Amino acid sequence: MMILAGLGNYEPKYLRNRHNVGFMALDVIAHAWSAGPWRKRFQSQACELVIGSQKLLLLKPQTFYNNSGHAVGEAANFYRVPPENVVVFHDELDLAPGKFRMKTGGGAAGNNGIKSITAQIGPDFRRARIGIGHPGDKGRVTGYVLSDFAKSEEDWLIDLLDAIADSLDLLARGEFDAFQTRVTHKAPAPEPAKRGRPDEV
Repeated sequence: MMILAGLGNYEPKYLRNRHNVGFMALDVIAHAWSAGPWRKRFQSQACELVIGSQKLLLLKPQTFYNNSGHAVGEAANFYRVPPENVVVFHDELDLAPGKFRMKTGGGAAGNNGIKSITAQIGPDFRRARIGIGHPGDKGRVTGYVLSDFAKSEEDWLIDLLDAIADSLDLLARGEFDAFQTRVTHKAPAPEPAKRGRPDEV
């Protein structure tokens, strides 16, 4: 079995926030692969799907973002899923908007959801990092991640989430590098906006 967990906050006011892109990814995956139904389990909304011989448990923790580890740890312990078979989809400030990278292990880089999961199952789970960019000032980070994606970001966001879902067969087979490659090929990150002089705007 493999656990796919998305990070986000469950209250409706957070639905379209950048911090909820992990939830968005799981919703698109569940729809594309006809998973479901979503049920309350493991302090989460959870559903299952099967790809080939691999059973996947999709989790959207209902514990708030910073305490996601309680839900992920409970599910991993129940099914005895090792950390390397846990994939966490989350927003990544250190990647430009629309970039996608897989990573295994490492530190939390200030992400409290990742820190919470590490406390429960150790650091050696896989992170599916969805770039949202950085607001440029550490003091603005909280407001930035808890604000909605801009309309100008919708095209790359939809393309990237669709590419993740379309490539899920590779993830299910454990072909993590190939999964990242296909996702980035299907949904290349947008070119950064050029900043001209004020009189050019």
